[in-house]
Amino acid sequence: MLQITQFNILFQKDSPDYRRKKLAKRLRLNPADIQELRIVKKSLDARKRPEIYMTYTFHFRVKDEDSVLLRNRQQKNLSCVKETPSLMSRIVRREPGEISDRPVIVGAGPAGLFCAYYLSLCGFAPILIERGAPVEERASDVERFWRDGILDEESNVSFGEGGAGTFSDGKLNTGVKDSDGRRQFVLESFVRFGAREDILYDARPHMGTDILRNVIVNMREELIRLGCDIRFYTKMKDMIIEEGVIRGIVTERRFPPDRAVEERLECGQLILAIGHSARDTFAMLEGRSVHMNRKAFAVGLRVQHRQEDIDLARYGAVDARLPASSYKAVGKTEDGRGVYTFCMCPGGYVVNASSERGKLAVNGMSDADRDSGNANSAVVVTVQPEDFGDSGVLAGVEFQRRWETAAYELCQGRIPVQRFGDFREKRETLAAGKVVPCVKGKWKYAELHKILPKFVINGMIEGMEQFGRLIPGFDHEDTLLMGIETRTSSPVRIERDTEYVSVSVKGLYPCGEGAGYAGGIMSAAMDGLRTAMKLEEQIASRTGGHHARSTQG
Repeated sequence: MLQITQFNILFQKDSPDYRRKKLAKRLRLNPADIQELRIVKKSLDARKRPEIYMTYTFHFRVKDEDSVLLRNRQQKNLSCVKETPSLMSRIVRREPGEISDRPVIVGAGPAGLFCAYYLSLCGFAPILIERGAPVEERASDVERFWRDGILDEESNVSFGEGGAGTFSDGKLNTGVKDSDGRRQFVLESFVRFGAREDILYDARPHMGTDILRNVIVNMREELIRLGCDIRFYTKMKDMIIEEGVIRGIVTERRFPPDRAVEERLECGQLILAIGHSARDTFAMLEGRSVHMNRKAFAVGLRVQHRQEDIDLARYGAVDARLPASSYKAVGKTEDGRGVYTFCMCPGGYVVNASSERGKLAVNGMSDADRDSGNANSAVVVTVQPEDFGDSGVLAGVEFQRRWETAAYELCQGRIPVQRFGDFREKRETLAAGKVVPCVKGKWKYAELHKILPKFVINGMIEGMEQFGRLIPGFDHEDTLLMGIETRTSSPVRIERDTEYVSVSVKGLYPCGEGAGYAGGIMSAAMDGLRTAMKLEEQIASRTGGHHARSTQG
């Protein structure tokens, strides 16, 4: 198979037929000679605007590949590649009765789901518990909260099937190194469960929250078919540890509206995929002397622009044929702190993402079509452990809670909104300018400097002005700010060794965002998958290797 990289096509001319013809012309071939032309990577290049190009990496077959390579040896971006077996094709399934202990997975976010999926494919029949609701009921709970302000602390934007990413843009990009095919496995799995095929090759893949919800339902059905026992409304309240070894957990199972049953669940392998907002679980882990460390995160505000203004700044024009444009900006404040944009949502909404009563946090969300008319991202400033003002391992949690409480009290639970020009000058916003709020949940104009530490206020202003030099209009006085954004990542890291096992409790496997090893849907899914692979390898080594049949066929 041949590969050609950095293949540019003017976006106005881009089509499957034109790609084949242009590639054939480049290589001095007949278009019919090109077989199995497949997109491996696709990105948009606007650096030479107003000329905008689609940049491709293609895999394709031709007769007598050696001759084509020799004839086109001046094409430095043309090469021969060898196809490697997919991770899915390498999975083997254990025979019934070979596994004596079912692994228990806590949390049905990306890390927990992909850990459960891999172990289910291997025949482990894991038990997956989730404190929140199935995604259908969860969506109803979230819509009711946005409409009426009625918060269910166990079923919301942070808790429930699919994790916090279910109510986001569904971005699937990651910088995590991938030497064993985990990234492709995750993407191909999402497509198998209903995502669009373009996520397999898009340089900035995303699903959108509307499609992601359906994907999660289809994934659940496959997990059940493979023997996974999924228990919703089930919270881990405690762990049973004997002589430093995990022996089981204590759960509380809710039966809405008001009944709860406590149960004991024995297990020898416990995977913690609890998410970055499971603050009560962090407290329980601390009480059980599970080794954790404080870690840095970031705090700031959501910024909202008209999508057409971002398109104009990024593309040099507004063209309906182009996708809603995105951006990523990084800077440094005068006092040396990092300031950067986070979780950019083209054509999306700012959403109330609160998970505790009396506290308020926001996030960003987009549907697949990204057609709300507004763009948003978080502009955040790094917060170091020394900023917490406390030496405790959960000091970062209390730091988040302090400012989320201030945000809640400022507008009695509504999202505080302010024009950037007013924020910079510390004056009240009376009305929107050219940017009209695009929000899921109730909101109110307020003075946002009252809900942020001083170093974050200063960093926000410096960052906005720096980014305005990179993206014209980014720091326009009518840009809207909304807050507070505190859940950029986990405030703790649950320490694990090179085998992904807790350094303090044997049989405990911390993974994903909540454990401090991921930051987004893709990296969390890959970490959960790698954790499952490690667990399977360890069990295989103890039982003398695989005695199994392939999952394929």
